[in-house]
Amino acid sequence: MALRGAVRAARGRWARCHLSCAVPPAGPGDTGGGTGGGTGGTGDTIFALFGPGRCGVAVIRASGPGSRGALQSLAGTPKMPPPRVLALRRIRDPTPAETLDRGLVVWFPGPHSFTGEDCAELHVHGGPAVVSGVLRALGRLPGLRPAEPGEFTLRAFRRGKLDLTAAEGLRDLIGAETEAQRRQALRQMEGELGQLYQGWSHTLTQALAHLEAYIDFSEDDNVEEEVLSRVASTVRALEQQIRAHLRDGRRGELLRGGVRAVIAGPPNAGKSSLLNLLCRRPAAIVSPVAGTTRDVLEVPLDIGGYPLVLSDTAGLRAATEPVEREGVARARQRLCQADLVLAVLDVTSVSPTPRALGAALAALEPPPGTPCVLVLNKADLLGGQGVSPSATCAQGHPATLLSCKTGEGLEALLELLAKQLEQLCGDPLLGSPSLTQSRHSRHLGACVAALARFNRGDNGDNGDLAVAAEQLRVARRELGRITGHVGTEDILDVIFRDFCVGK
Repeated sequence: MALRGAVRAARGRWARCHLSCAVPPAGPGDTGGGTGGGTGGTGDTIFALFGPGRCGVAVIRASGPGSRGALQSLAGTPKMPPPRVLALRRIRDPTPAETLDRGLVVWFPGPHSFTGEDCAELHVHGGPAVVSGVLRALGRLPGLRPAEPGEFTLRAFRRGKLDLTAAEGLRDLIGAETEAQRRQALRQMEGELGQLYQGWSHTLTQALAHLEAYIDFSEDDNVEEEVLSRVASTVRALEQQIRAHLRDGRRGELLRGGVRAVIAGPPNAGKSSLLNLLCRRPAAIVSPVAGTTRDVLEVPLDIGGYPLVLSDTAGLRAATEPVEREGVARARQRLCQADLVLAVLDVTSVSPTPRALGAALAALEPPPGTPCVLVLNKADLLGGQGVSPSATCAQGHPATLLSCKTGEGLEALLELLAKQLEQLCGDPLLGSPSLTQSRHSRHLGACVAALARFNRGDNGDNGDLAVAAEQLRVARRELGRITGHVGTEDILDVIFRDFCVGK
């Protein structure tokens, strides 16, 4: 009973001291963190067009305390439609009392809206004249202004509608170009990654409360000695979990940003022809003259639902001409940065045996540990000899026959690439959510370093428990910076500036 009372007292004291770190900071125009209770906000009202460009239907959204008045002014009637129900209205410019369009309107009273504020939407025809007329009419209303990029999502964060990891997931979902990217972004936007980090933060909060209870009440209230051993066991287990999370091979980051694949090989092996074949257009100049490619040419591709950023590079040889020498230097620099190497060789100039393929690959000097795929090009020149490469070369990298001229072997190459990308990126729907941002890795690294100091007993000359408690506070603070619950003001601009206007 004494322990439970001490723990409750310590938690209460901790909460009073650190409450300001537990709630997203209120920004201009907000009444504080959380979802509130029906308030429309106290600041200015923003508006923006969603999906700019000529289209059948354009959606214009407003958020803030002036949304209700704006909807009443443009819909031409004081009666508001039922919340979250589309209603057909004549859209008017209130200044000249001119009809702009006939469209649908919808009213989202706060806090039951995306931003947590009062919101209104106008669904109008997407012609430029209609859209510009509605935007001009909104801009003339007092208290309304155009939104900055990402400002709607920033307001949702400020009012506790989503944490930073969910906001980053939303941004990635908007930018997703492949199925795998969409699946990962949707999973993060729905809160799985944030829940994982918040669970770890909750574990640290409990451990810290128990440790502070022992510090403050162990002598007076006879708190059990087992408290310290339980705290140590909990922190050790948590450190192992976070270290395992960090050892994911950058799967989430690769999937989010695209796997960087470099086409490398000697001159005239068919590297540019391979690029054109994969992207199905003449992106690179092809010539029988060796050394045609000088600069790096980059093309984004979707291979089996996974993002691939493919780079064509200059042929690797001892060049004497200054421009080609610079091209070879750039090729080697890009090769060192590759996540995957497509080594293109002329099948007529190399024996398809493990030893010969291994020697040819080693001559290209790919980065150690980087996965490689050997593409034996010009299979059409074999003259029906039926030569087939071994399943793997000496280093264990797969090899496949291809003719860039006829397209023979392309399907086998695409299947091989899809398998390589799946191994690098993993399945975004399986297991715990992956790291997707270098920002997360940085804060988790600082968190695990603090936990390691705690577990090693680096707590001063006498093993001061107060110093040990501070290590747990540092670890918890770093986790809070990922989700946005502490110390986020310096990174908000970086995260939200990449959103499109209107989101």
